[in-house]
Amino acid sequence: MYRIIQQSLLARIQAILLTKYGVTLTNLVVEQPPSIALGELALPVAFELAKRLRKAPRAIATELAAELTASLSEIEDITGVEVAGAGYLNIRIDRAAAVRDIAADKHADIGGPGFRLVEHTSINPNKAAHIGHLRNAILGDTFQRLLRSDSYKSGYKVGVQNYIDNTGVQVADVVVGLVHLEGKNLLNTRELLSELAARGQRIDYYCWDLYARVSQWYTADPGQIAARKQVRLDALHALESGGNETAEIADLIATAVLRRHLETMERLGIEYDFLPRESEILSLHFWDAARKLMIENGVLYEETEGKNKGCWVMRRAGSETEQESDGPDEDAKVIVRSNGTVTYVGKDIAYHLWKFGLLPGKDFGYEKFCEYPSHTCWISTPDTSKHERPTFGQADAIYNVIDSRQNDPQTQVIQALRSMGFTQAADNYTHFSYEMVALTPRCALDMGYEVAEEDRKKPYIEVSGRKGFGVKADDLLDQLIAAAKSEVDARHPELSDGERLTIARQIGVGALRYFMLRFTRNTVIAFDFKDALSFEGETGPYVQYAIVRAANILRKANTTEAEVLEAIPKINLGSILDSDEGNSLWETWLLVSKLSLVIEQCLTTSEPAYLAKYVFQLAQQFNNFYHRHHVLHETDPERKTFLLATAVVAQRELTRALGYLGIEAPPVM
Repeated sequence: MYRIIQQSLLARIQAILLTKYGVTLTNLVVEQPPSIALGELALPVAFELAKRLRKAPRAIATELAAELTASLSEIEDITGVEVAGAGYLNIRIDRAAAVRDIAADKHADIGGPGFRLVEHTSINPNKAAHIGHLRNAILGDTFQRLLRSDSYKSGYKVGVQNYIDNTGVQVADVVVGLVHLEGKNLLNTRELLSELAARGQRIDYYCWDLYARVSQWYTADPGQIAARKQVRLDALHALESGGNETAEIADLIATAVLRRHLETMERLGIEYDFLPRESEILSLHFWDAARKLMIENGVLYEETEGKNKGCWVMRRAGSETEQESDGPDEDAKVIVRSNGTVTYVGKDIAYHLWKFGLLPGKDFGYEKFCEYPSHTCWISTPDTSKHERPTFGQADAIYNVIDSRQNDPQTQVIQALRSMGFTQAADNYTHFSYEMVALTPRCALDMGYEVAEEDRKKPYIEVSGRKGFGVKADDLLDQLIAAAKSEVDARHPELSDGERLTIARQIGVGALRYFMLRFTRNTVIAFDFKDALSFEGETGPYVQYAIVRAANILRKANTTEAEVLEAIPKINLGSILDSDEGNSLWETWLLVSKLSLVIEQCLTTSEPAYLAKYVFQLAQQFNNFYHRHHVLHETDPERKTFLLATAVVAQRELTRALGYLGIEAPPVM
């Protein structure tokens, strides 16, 4: 509701500015006064106009206040305008009218035309998912929930993709480990998968240890470093070429690990629409088409001298168009190595040209990979003749959730698009970057790792898949859920074991997701097991507990949400709201009304942390209300109805906001 009022106010202000001063401002700032008693919105527009109009801000504010006052009937739920300080416009909302609208769930819509493509997770299918991968997946899943159409908003048409790098060096490393460390061939690899399944062991965990071993094997013998490096390069080249036993082994392992990844993510409520594989980008000649486009547009050229001799390269973003010397551009980005293999950036350029529908005549083959309760997840195949062909390209905007260490490759992809003349695509390409996830020393010890004495004094310890040091995603989830269940068991022995396990899962998953979302994307996270599960402070369980409290109030009052909210238009709201106590109650309703505003802010800035911060603030606001007002003991019928309604709308928006964060509200805690 707050956003409806804000939009109505800003539209009127813009009309006044144009009519009275002949001015149009592209960005009108809206703030909130330091005290609710001063109003609900504050506009510093007079300060922005002062220099242009050569007037004192307060004089401009006085003129604008008069114009606004004269047209209050054209602005949603505004009851007064005042000039404050040196030139602020303080706006007062009609509290009673706004409360009735909020109770009726009136709010501004969010959404529009066009197809948004969100790529996230994109774990190399060579070992188990770890804690760092979880930040990527949770960020991407939350953002697609904010974008997607649902019962609250029109949203956008959204496709969620999980890019599978099944021909990259990490998969090649696992194949090298299988063949050269374990002596396995294609038949033995099939037998291994069957044996692991029969013993109830997980291929992604098996590969976790194997990947660490082979990473150390490459450099273990100084005399063999060059030879083993060549083994790695040969394996990588075989994967890219396809049609050989090495590639078949890689496909078996990568597909088996991928299935495990999807099972891990499904525990967190994370699902996908399409799994494009790098192998098809190569076998279906996406790269060949992209290469042709790049050469035709002068973006890609073969270097004939210098350190990149024999490579196909492109100029880096920000480099000068003309070289100052006649020598080679030593800083150029290598797209095709001198041995003929295509770099990650080259394949990514081809992939993103397809995403935007800029590779004419090129598309994947599709087949069903798994079924979620609400939709099918497809995977790419080389066979383009199949009749079922969903559409996942032709995006109007894309968001790539990729960590900040990939800033340079992502920048080069955008530069390639721009250099080929695809300016609109480049402008609608968002690198949704984020920083790494580490562990606090306490968390590492809790997870059973040995931590050196000097490391125990550090704020965090970095994880490393190559060294085998890190928290597997499923292990972390298991421990969070087990700790939550221990608490639920103690508090609610009357529930069945299945009910307690479900609640523990909701708390454990909520704790993890909220911890990953509460920090802005450019912040390094030091994950701490105990902090995440705490019922106090800025945590998922704290917010969930606020919802449980609100539900308990309704249950004990022997009423329903619908009954309470239907009674709101029938009571004298003015007598309740127009008082000192009413100010504190109104603050809760005002915060409740801001959800659509916060969602829009998250989408505009690509920052889900704003929603996590909002839901925590609302939980705090509700808990303050809970402790200040004894709702069930209130004797005045109208006031009791209003207090119950306050609990209802707080619970409604907390539950809704948590849903966008991918967190469920348990019935008890």
